[in-house]
Amino acid sequence: MQKLQVSPSLALVGFLTTVGLTLAAGFIGHYAFPYCYGGDNEVTNTTTTTTTTTDISSTPPPTTTTETPKLNNYRLPESLKPLHYLVKLQPFVNGNYTILGYLEVEMKVVNSTSRIVLHMADIITHNDTITVVQDGVQVVVKEHVYDAEREWYVAQLDQELQVDQTVNISLWFTGLLNDQLRGFYRSSYVDPDGNTVEMAATQFQPTDARRAFPCMDEPALKAKFSVSLAREENMTSLSNMPRYGSEPVEDQPEWEWDHYDTTVEMSTYLIAFIVSDFVNKTVDVNGTQFSVWARPAAIDQTDYSLALGPRVLTFFEDYFNISYPLPKQDMAAIPDFSAAAMENWGLIIYRETAMLYDPQLSSACSKQWIGETVTHELAHQWFGNLVTPRWWTDLWLNEGFATYLAFVGLSHVEESWKMMEQVVGDVHYVFGVDSLETSHPISIPVGHPHEINEIFDAISYYKGASIIRMMEHFLTEETFKMGLISYLNHFAYNSATQDDLWQFLTAAAHQDGTLTSDLTVKVIMDTWTLQMGYPLITVIRSNDGTSATVTQVSFLLIPRENMTARQQEAPYRWWVPLSYTSANNSDFSNTIPSEWMKDSEEHKALTSLPASDQWVIFNLQETGYYRVNYDSNNWALITDQLKADHEAIHVINRAQIIDDALNLARAGRLPYEVVLRIIEYLKREKEFVPIKAALNGLSYLQMMMKTTTGYGALKKYLLALVTPLYEAVGFEDNLMDPQLQQYKRVLALSTACKLGLQDCVDNAVSQFQAWINGSDISPNLKSTVFCYGVASGGEEEWNATWSKYLSSNVATEKEQLLKALGCSKHTWILKQYLEMAFTENKGIKKQDIGTVFRAVAVNEIGRSLARNYLMRNWLHISQYVGSITLLEDLINDVLSQCNTGEEKDELERLYAIFQGSLGSATRFIQQILETITNNVAWMDRNYSTIVAWLNTNGYSAGFTR
Repeated sequence: MQKLQVSPSLALVGFLTTVGLTLAAGFIGHYAFPYCYGGDNEVTNTTTTTTTTTDISSTPPPTTTTETPKLNNYRLPESLKPLHYLVKLQPFVNGNYTILGYLEVEMKVVNSTSRIVLHMADIITHNDTITVVQDGVQVVVKEHVYDAEREWYVAQLDQELQVDQTVNISLWFTGLLNDQLRGFYRSSYVDPDGNTVEMAATQFQPTDARRAFPCMDEPALKAKFSVSLAREENMTSLSNMPRYGSEPVEDQPEWEWDHYDTTVEMSTYLIAFIVSDFVNKTVDVNGTQFSVWARPAAIDQTDYSLALGPRVLTFFEDYFNISYPLPKQDMAAIPDFSAAAMENWGLIIYRETAMLYDPQLSSACSKQWIGETVTHELAHQWFGNLVTPRWWTDLWLNEGFATYLAFVGLSHVEESWKMMEQVVGDVHYVFGVDSLETSHPISIPVGHPHEINEIFDAISYYKGASIIRMMEHFLTEETFKMGLISYLNHFAYNSATQDDLWQFLTAAAHQDGTLTSDLTVKVIMDTWTLQMGYPLITVIRSNDGTSATVTQVSFLLIPRENMTARQQEAPYRWWVPLSYTSANNSDFSNTIPSEWMKDSEEHKALTSLPASDQWVIFNLQETGYYRVNYDSNNWALITDQLKADHEAIHVINRAQIIDDALNLARAGRLPYEVVLRIIEYLKREKEFVPIKAALNGLSYLQMMMKTTTGYGALKKYLLALVTPLYEAVGFEDNLMDPQLQQYKRVLALSTACKLGLQDCVDNAVSQFQAWINGSDISPNLKSTVFCYGVASGGEEEWNATWSKYLSSNVATEKEQLLKALGCSKHTWILKQYLEMAFTENKGIKKQDIGTVFRAVAVNEIGRSLARNYLMRNWLHISQYVGSITLLEDLINDVLSQCNTGEEKDELERLYAIFQGSLGSATRFIQQILETITNNVAWMDRNYSTIVAWLNTNGYSAGFTR
């Protein structure tokens, strides 16, 4: 039989037309990558019908109705407020994966209404069991309606419910343990004896509690929950609160009900359930039972999390001056989870790589990743759980604070890790996203679940964290904390908006005098949250250097000549905290702003600067969320200082200077000749953070030039920078080295091997062969050794590595092995590997699909293979992956590297045809297209200049034909 071959262009048509229907966000719960890694490696028509339900006891089918309303929004009517839920669920984990459920909801009538509206999805209601009671009197339900577009169940009543009355609705329903890693879903793992063990867990944020039980699934609609879970006798169940009792399930031998204490008032998205065979370890933390849960074979890998978690919990209790309000805190590591972790109140759920640590097999980076994730989720117990955003518009109040406070908390319990230096890695990362015209404000109106999912992104997490860090520095830590504590106490067990936070921070700032009485936090911070992007501050000094003109413009990566009229006229201006120091009076410690540049000021004059032979550096410790450019003389002075004594400049500002310079050049605002001269000092740099900033920025040049004739010269330049670093750190690892020294070694080795440094490659291959034969490898070196061992070998080495993956019991090691398997240089092996990733029962979990796909996509041999595979198999991939939160990452992996006019033109043509059907993916696809446009423009503008400079300065590859 001859197979039908589909061209990539035709496949891309289907890809673009279906992507909008299936994309979900990649950041829900907690962000998805650790900084320490070295790199690669509203008017709508809708048809509304009731659920066509069939009761288990064969009751008659319910009434059905069809409507076609004009859809204005997706918010619940403001007529009812939930007070209490009784939720009883029996998930058939080892059966047909259905859920038998019973629900009672007690509500207060806020505005008179004749209908009860609950969110519901993928649930069959047993309509003959639905009962509505108002103040003890039953109310007739005359019609049951299901609005599929809004995911609403509507009970239409035969009478009006009056304000301040109490109404109860009760019903039985059937749900589904799905395989999409959302709602109440099924999972499994293979135990040491080779048996498949089934389990179930939840992921409700942001809008999937409605898939487990009908509810009012909006964050501000807090209520108390009484939960009962049925399980088989050989299993264990967990929920948010302690279990107060168990009893047999009537007429069902070997089944038991677990009953849990009633919760505090909380949002639906924070409810959680697990049914499994997990075991636990527990310690007491000032009366709070702190437990870790995992597979029996992995419980010994929870020791670090159990040691860290209580210390972090205690730190945040002291930091917020508010005790943790629940009697227990469980943390569970599960085999399949879409995010890194989820902050469910009292039952935090993690994927295994984010909680389990084996000191013999897990790297220092893995340990920090676990530390960051645990601290992030525990910070949420106050920011997000105790006080919740009133609506998802202010999601950043959750995620921005948890992200920044993870650095604050972890810097307290792991002081040697220098987390407050590493935080600039997040700043640099989000600068890249926020410098696109297709970025969005931190605070953005959203309605439909697709729109809500879309903002679980780098802007909410990393920009949120970055501007919070900026606030802490311009308010001072003491004032900042005082405002936060007042805010949390005032809104405890309630919801709030960013304006509420501004009010309490302003009161603290006025009390302490850190802001003048005529200036508010709202005036300053609205410029950072209500408009997208960030400023480029340009400092042009006078001829004698003693004064300067400072300007602010919106920074975009698009070179100025390629900007549209709209981009050039963008009116964005900010309140910018200007801090600076100079060579003649160097002080990088005082990050309180010396001056404010108002949003009404495009230009500002500064005086009292040093003479023109002394450098000035702005944005001390990069605490402000902005980039800085200088006149050519000041850049030359900074370059000379770096070459003469780079340690005279603060380590964070060295990283800032490198990152700013590389991106200013990328945007056409600074000559690459200047930047490449600045970075030459890197041969003497010993600190991880500036080295990381440089190699991250230079990786863009590598990606753009990899397939060009000029790459040989660039490679020679990069080897000149990296070889001294490689020789200084050596290939032999020392696990007793300081954390950042270990990171530096990992980064040096991975970069040197990637550039083909022969000694590095030889060492990696030698250690790989020894490992195949039973020797150990330092956990820090595994990623590099595994990758280059697989790359140097063939089918035998690949199969040996795959066998090691299957037998490993450590999630972090399994992740390293999955990445390494994508390093093969054999096309047929890579194609087979991709097919395995998107096929059931081939050994690769759905949560790990992104890891496999990216490993192939960043491989020189696999780049075009991955792109073609994604486009030709998009319908299958989107259906197989379903709602898993990684489809955007797959697209980004294969399209963001495009840099030719032909690729750009083809994608733009298809986008123009199919943009109407992209749905919630529109912004993401626009960002990809903008990135490709920037790549093409960059090649046209910079390629020849960079190659000429490299050749002139002795980095010619010496290639002759």
